[in-house]
Amino acid sequence: MPGSYLDRTSRPIYALAFLAGFIIFYELGTILINPEALQRSLTLLKGRVVTFLWIQGLLEYIGFTRQMTWVATPLVVVVILLALQLTSRTPWRVRYKDFIPMNIECIVMAVPLVVLSLMFNSRPTEPQIPNQPVAAVWTMPTMPMISTEGTVSSVAATPSSESARSNFDSLLTDIVTAIGAGIYEELVFRLMLLILLMMVFQDLFNFSDSQAIVFSIVISALLFSLHHHLLFIDGRFQAGEPFVLKPFVFRTLAGMYFALLYAVRGFGIAAGTHAFYDIIAALIKAYVINGQA
Repeated sequence: MPGSYLDRTSRPIYALAFLAGFIIFYELGTILINPEALQRSLTLLKGRVVTFLWIQGLLEYIGFTRQMTWVATPLVVVVILLALQLTSRTPWRVRYKDFIPMNIECIVMAVPLVVLSLMFNSRPTEPQIPNQPVAAVWTMPTMPMISTEGTVSSVAATPSSESARSNFDSLLTDIVTAIGAGIYEELVFRLMLLILLMMVFQDLFNFSDSQAIVFSIVISALLFSLHHHLLFIDGRFQAGEPFVLKPFVFRTLAGMYFALLYAVRGFGIAAGTHAFYDIIAALIKAYVINGQA
């Protein structure tokens, strides 16, 4: 129904306003956990979301300095959503009281992924916990540790007296990464890739709308899952996580789920759901798997 909560919150301007805080948190959080972020190579920073690196790399290639890309990369999100809002010809008014139910909706929409992760990770001799983060990250070459079947995390060896600080830093890195993945993986694999694939299948191959939608969702989901195992960094392919069928299938299904959310509820809810699922996975990793106090 026009003007309803579902109609309002699916608009691009709502996605921009809703995600603005997430975007700022990701930028500031990345600098907080990497104080040297503006000087070091982008690929040497802790917990960098691969799709964020892609956009930064593209901006550097066309002439932006490394420092400028820290501002320009989130502006890519802003410009795309503003362009979509302009072309949608929908109202620009945003009701900020809608943000609370939007956050709740994203958390609720993350629950099916938690259940799916339980199904994929349940073993007779182990706790059944959702330990399957969705994000692909580039980590520092310090002490690579596959702490779950998902994200490869990097943990530096510290004395026991510093373990609490190390645990907090690890959790903060995971949460920052979760938020970045929600925004930039959805931007690349849903907002950009889905539209591109739809154009290819409809304009070049003359597929029907339903055929183009199905093929676009499946292919984008497969590529989304694959990019966790085969990383494209600094202009070359590099090995990511070792290929294991269960995580690959899980992320493919998650990619299809996010695509459907994007189609039905818009970019804001899809990105928010992705971020909240990864945050839940990070908290479970910290307080259940690793047993932090």
